[in-house]
Amino acid sequence: MSGHSKWANIKNKKEKTDAQKGKIFTKIGREIAIAVKEGGSADPANNSKLRDVIAKAKAANMPNDNIARSIKKASGDGSSIDYEEVVYEGYGPGNIAVIVNVLTDNRNRIAAEMRHIFSKSGGNMGASGSVAWMFDKKGLIVIERTALMDEDEVMMQALDVGAEDFIAQEDAFEVYTAPADFSAVREGLEGLGFTFLSAEIGQIPKNTTNITDPETIEKIERFLERLDDNDDVQEVFHNGVWEEKE
Repeated sequence: MSGHSKWANIKNKKEKTDAQKGKIFTKIGREIAIAVKEGGSADPANNSKLRDVIAKAKAANMPNDNIARSIKKASGDGSSIDYEEVVYEGYGPGNIAVIVNVLTDNRNRIAAEMRHIFSKSGGNMGASGSVAWMFDKKGLIVIERTALMDEDEVMMQALDVGAEDFIAQEDAFEVYTAPADFSAVREGLEGLGFTFLSAEIGQIPKNTTNITDPETIEKIERFLERLDDNDDVQEVFHNGVWEEKE
């Protein structure tokens, strides 16, 4: 859900997950902590936000033991760190619009780190709302496509459980939902036996910026890597489009 070829980006994110599982699982653990705190329960049956994060964790191949430990830690006796959700916006190399979702225990530290990453990469961090208007907040569920699946049938099933849009890609189906409908649609599709490659709420760009200059593409990719390598950064969304390297 990073902007251009959305499914290609999700695949890239999943490949990176396989190479950096520990870091990804730590980030999802923070989301679990927030979900337990905001949902008021460590029981997924009574906490829809926690169920959503668990689905995201499973799509990232996070083991059940890790999920259970994260939930137990989040529901402890106050020993867990209190994380704060912060959103940063701005423009990266090539003038692409960027939204960065952060979970942090130190707002001052992460603000300085974000300013440094944007500046070092040739971008500019903007004020709240500076680029948010260029995106729509949507739920996106990516279903693994197999040869046995009938595209029309899957589309009808997705729409029947409340999806608002459906896009068939070569190796996956993208199911879009309104944020408020995400949990119900995800659970409906789970009940039908579908396997998810990704399931989360994020920012989908209304329009994209096409990048063709190889040097600019390299700068953007380094910029995105710097953001992803920051422990507090949970999600990065942008509106850049370019040809992926083989």
